[in-house]
Amino acid sequence: MTAASSALYRAVWRWHFYAGLIILPFVILIAVTGAIYLFKDEINDAAYGDLRLVPPQQTQPLAPSAIAAAALGMHPGLLRAYAPPAAPDRAAQVKILGEDGLTDTVYVDPHTGLVIGTAWDSGVSGSTAMWLVRKLHSLEYAGWIGNRIVEAVAGWMVVLVATGVYLWLPRGRNVGTVRIRKGAKGRPWWRDLHAATGIFVAGFIVFLAMTGLPWSGVWGKQFYDLSYAAGLGMPDGYWNDIPVSTVPMEEALDRAPWIAERQPMPLSTAAGGVPVGLDEVVRKVESLGIHAGYDLAVPGDATGVFTASVYPDDIRQERVIHIDQYSGEVLFDMDLSGLGTLGRLAEWGVSIHMGQAFGLANQIVLLIACAAMVLMCISGAAMWWKRRPAGSLGAPTVPADWTIPRGILAIAVLLGIFFPLVGLSMIAIAAIELGLAATRRLRTA
Repeated sequence: MTAASSALYRAVWRWHFYAGLIILPFVILIAVTGAIYLFKDEINDAAYGDLRLVPPQQTQPLAPSAIAAAALGMHPGLLRAYAPPAAPDRAAQVKILGEDGLTDTVYVDPHTGLVIGTAWDSGVSGSTAMWLVRKLHSLEYAGWIGNRIVEAVAGWMVVLVATGVYLWLPRGRNVGTVRIRKGAKGRPWWRDLHAATGIFVAGFIVFLAMTGLPWSGVWGKQFYDLSYAAGLGMPDGYWNDIPVSTVPMEEALDRAPWIAERQPMPLSTAAGGVPVGLDEVVRKVESLGIHAGYDLAVPGDATGVFTASVYPDDIRQERVIHIDQYSGEVLFDMDLSGLGTLGRLAEWGVSIHMGQAFGLANQIVLLIACAAMVLMCISGAAMWWKRRPAGSLGAPTVPADWTIPRGILAIAVLLGIFFPLVGLSMIAIAAIELGLAATRRLRTA
């Protein structure tokens, strides 16, 4: 290599090295929990089928009010939501706020009114086990710090892919491999495994990282604000004719379309009147053609609204409907077509990211991608351990006379702008390296 190309290669190699070493444990955690969560419905049915499944019958199910009454009779409290059976062999689910301040889900046979059992309400996760997996996947246990860590990891995953592809490109006699070469042993075997796996799943890794970023606190907020300001996310005009609250959808509902999460909940306009019954509201939303498997949130106070929402595998059937609790009139009815371009793309990305959009094929492809990510972490760690000098970190060395190519500086600046937390971590790593270099010079002076 020429001096310039060698400096560039080493700079990229160091980025790849530090990024991989720092985020490796987080990538393994995200990949494993993500792979599990892809099959949350199947796992929930297998583990909690005694609650979720009922013998199918040819008779019509009981009225929603009767099902809710049966649940409240066994579990007194305030009705918070009702989910009619999504199929003939599914139980109805009634969410009740108990006297202890906790919300539980009561499972009821919709044909007999028999209360099957009760479980702590775990929202869209469907079970306590999947709720735990979801929290680990997003590091929500660590609060806003965990959110920032996951965001930085997602950004660095994109950097890892870009730098890895650059390092893989043919260079002189070194040809990038897409397989493990015959006779390779030791570190070369791990290197071939790492490179070949990475080339095949690079696009999937970037996709998963980018479709996970909308949920992040810094990048996600900026993308949301930009989408909204450009009229490409949640179009203006939905709330022009009705009063709204200060409560965003993401706080009032278990789940809302990502691009609508921060939009305010509407208000019922005739506070003090007589609320319409649950049966009437269910008839209303079903007459509008809402997809099976929807949840119906019940107003929590005198100004609240009924909200029916559904997020099926067919993303085109995604829908949110708000209904005035007194008049029974539709205040808001939004499906995927009502979103702007970026809003639709974000919803498609989220659906594919969660393994929903294309059924089992979607789940299997992403499962393979998650397994490949774990394999790359293992192979990368093995390569590092085998080449690491005793008592040293083993980072790629920097020539004493090297100069940082302008292209690298430009790329670093652009990355820092597009992924702010990646930029901050780059500055932190550079500061540590400069400090260590200054320390070494003082010791040898």
